[in-house]
Amino acid sequence: MARSKSSSAWLKRHVNDPYVHRARAHGYRSRAAYKLIEIADRGGLARPGDAVVDLGAAPGGWAQALAGRVGRSGRVIAVDLLEIAPIPGVAIVRGDFREETVLQRLDEVLGGRKLDLVVSDMAPNLSGVSATDQARSIHLCELALEFAKAHLKPKGAFLVKVFQGAGYSVFLAAMRGVFVAVASRKPGASRGESREMYLLGKTLKGGTGP
Repeated sequence: MARSKSSSAWLKRHVNDPYVHRARAHGYRSRAAYKLIEIADRGGLARPGDAVVDLGAAPGGWAQALAGRVGRSGRVIAVDLLEIAPIPGVAIVRGDFREETVLQRLDEVLGGRKLDLVVSDMAPNLSGVSATDQARSIHLCELALEFAKAHLKPKGAFLVKVFQGAGYSVFLAAMRGVFVAVASRKPGASRGESREMYLLGKTLKGGTGP
């Protein structure tokens, strides 16, 4: 069966993508690792000894990069509905983040430890209806924000992928209501035509302590 023009274009772009080649050379499972690395380098995130939760972690590129940054003294927990092959230094919780039982398992793994960083690269299963997909995406961001608010240390940070469109400005306002500082990031590995944006919140409002 002949490929469609769109799939052929995607394949050509993928084959020629420098981030794909870099990911293969460095052993990362996805080119998305470089989005995290650029933002983390700029923002001073995921330092040695940090405790981090990665929401929507499959296939594991972000978790790999995080584990390398926090080292053996740190902790990385990856959560996704999809299966994630084992990653050295990463605890994996498989399940739907929206379900209470999965959140309970995650809390058990954390053992009451507060987090230095929560990252979310979650995206919904696409329906093909843009308004529906955008609403689902924003809802996932809201859930991730609530998780971060409940589990971060006072001076912790939250990094989340958000698609620009309906609900984006409302979610941005919600972020500003939770964190002292909120910045938007568009890393080099994020394709120019993509509507994705990364929002970084630092230091919980009203928080005290480390």
